[in-house]
Amino acid sequence: MVFNSLTFGVFFLSVLGLYYLVPMSWRARKASLLIASYVFYAAWNPPFVLLLMGSTVVDWWVAARMAATTQVARRRALLLISLVFNLGVLAFFKYGGFLLDNFEHLVALFGVRYQPPAWTIILPIGISFYTFLTLSYTIDVYYREMEPVDSLLDYAFFITFFPHLVSGPIIRARSFLPQCATPRRASADQMGWGLTLMTIGLFEKIFLADALMAPAADLVYHSVAKAGFFDAWLGTLAFSAQIFFDFAGYSTCAIGAALCLGFVLTDNFRFPYGAIGFSDFWRRWHMSLSTWLRDYLYVPLGGNRKGPRRTQVNLMLTMLLGGLWHGAAWRFVIWGGMHGSYLVIERSARAKWGALRAWRSRWVRPALALATYGLVCLTWVFFRATSLADAGRVTRAMLAGRSDQHLLVRADRAVVVLVTVLLVGTHFALRDTTLEDAWRRVPVWVRPVVLASMILTISLITGDERAFIYFQF
Repeated sequence: MVFNSLTFGVFFLSVLGLYYLVPMSWRARKASLLIASYVFYAAWNPPFVLLLMGSTVVDWWVAARMAATTQVARRRALLLISLVFNLGVLAFFKYGGFLLDNFEHLVALFGVRYQPPAWTIILPIGISFYTFLTLSYTIDVYYREMEPVDSLLDYAFFITFFPHLVSGPIIRARSFLPQCATPRRASADQMGWGLTLMTIGLFEKIFLADALMAPAADLVYHSVAKAGFFDAWLGTLAFSAQIFFDFAGYSTCAIGAALCLGFVLTDNFRFPYGAIGFSDFWRRWHMSLSTWLRDYLYVPLGGNRKGPRRTQVNLMLTMLLGGLWHGAAWRFVIWGGMHGSYLVIERSARAKWGALRAWRSRWVRPALALATYGLVCLTWVFFRATSLADAGRVTRAMLAGRSDQHLLVRADRAVVVLVTVLLVGTHFALRDTTLEDAWRRVPVWVRPVVLASMILTISLITGDERAFIYFQF
């Protein structure tokens, strides 16, 4: 069940009707949302609901036991149970095949022929996201950043709440669980803004990502051997727009759906292609993941507290593991390593030349933003390609490909260029604001026209209901 489907529309309207029209206690209302969330998750693969329930019960129990003892050794042992269980399940389902393949190649270097059995384990959808949710809870309780919640219902609801369950945002227990304490009911303004967000998100996904940008990206990355210089760049620019509209569209829908039910989720994107530098990019792209990696990986590793060399190592380790979180393949590790390298180089450059007034020039800042965007696009090659070999072919074409080879027709090229210019220009212009603030600047009489145009556009598009890109992670 995906947001961009008629099935979800029926499901969501049913949930809203049950939530607001049927008289019941607050506890019963939360229970109804929990059941609806399990139904939402079961629509993909019902048996994996048991895995979700198991993870929920284990970490709720671990946190309760940690709070009940002051013995350091016992608290560490309980935290270890949570880490081993959650990371073990994630490693088995997501990285089992990857580890087997690499073990096969490793022993082959020593002349040992080993043929592992075919890895046919299905990856539970959203496992990377809800694993990070539940781990942040037990870690926060361990460090006494928060008290454990007494109610298993509230904790299960926090983990399973359907808007964020499959692809985030990766919310924190300390921001969401307090919202479960008292009845939530969306105000008229919240309901209106929530529905507006869902409309914007679906427009981004269905029209901008799937209808406009995906065909060009697919054509180039499915025919990498034939791609010339312009094709490689245009296909990658198309994917950079596609993945933003796809993922930001999901997050926008998720935040909007939650708001319609009276719950507030954290922002996940803030005009990332207007970033100036790579630390700025990661403050704007997938913000819930980048702050999770900062708080639960980078800072515990030592952050920037142990000297420049250690800081560089910590940055690189954090981004390498962040890349591996995205997918069980070396191209994702390379993607993370490239971003880690960018961050290390940027930090060194800031230390040497960061005080120069030229960086604040109104002419230099747009150039730095374009350079940041261009280098981010190079990393997207490894994210989109289906193999390392294909990623290498596209990268070579982008750097020194033939200019007389063309896969994309003139109309497709024009669309990619136009959308890219508008996307990057809009992000740079709005980099110091938020989506809500930007919407408020739109004249009141224009807003219904914009929304009606989006709804009409969405309704006229026919074709396959593409899954969101981040579902595979």
